[in-house]
Amino acid sequence: MRAEFPGFRLGSVLATSFTGTLSERRGDSLERIPTPERLVEWLAVSGLAVDSCTTAQLELAWELREAIHAAATAAATQDALPAAAVRIINDRSTDGRAAAVLTPEGERRWRLSSASRVEDALGVIAADAIGIISGERDGKLALCASPTCQAAFFDTSQSRTRRWCDMNTCGNRQKKARFIANQRKKTGSASQGE
Repeated sequence: MRAEFPGFRLGSVLATSFTGTLSERRGDSLERIPTPERLVEWLAVSGLAVDSCTTAQLELAWELREAIHAAATAAATQDALPAAAVRIINDRSTDGRAAAVLTPEGERRWRLSSASRVEDALGVIAADAIGIISGERDGKLALCASPTCQAAFFDTSQSRTRRWCDMNTCGNRQKKARFIANQRKKTGSASQGE
């Protein structure tokens, strides 16, 4: 019987979606790609299908994920980029051999050099991270306002004032907590007035 894993939190930006495979970084962290097979599944739903993944390749993926998170966090807070994170992102970017291809529908897809080469998929993710961290893409890196999450995300909203990495999870949780706190205040005020 297959173990149940938490669902993926997929966004529209590949690199920050990848960093979201480890969520609740400041709380009870939740690993969404704990096995090589799970990384294969995440890559497939992200348009980077590979046939297989080894434990060593999963470790490369985790290392890249943490490097992207560290660099994106530094960029979001306008701090210097960590040299080790930059080196890892650059290494993964140059290790990959993927090519952008145009579909008949006019969309960009990635063609990996081999159906089982995780390094090619990681190269695509690293290149996407380079694009957002360097400021080449239209948007702004930000950190989730949830005190337990603090995920880096790429804000492409018109006002660039988005507060949550994902409104359906972190944003909803914060709204619910605020609602409950307000209800308690109302209940406390009503009982004091008696």
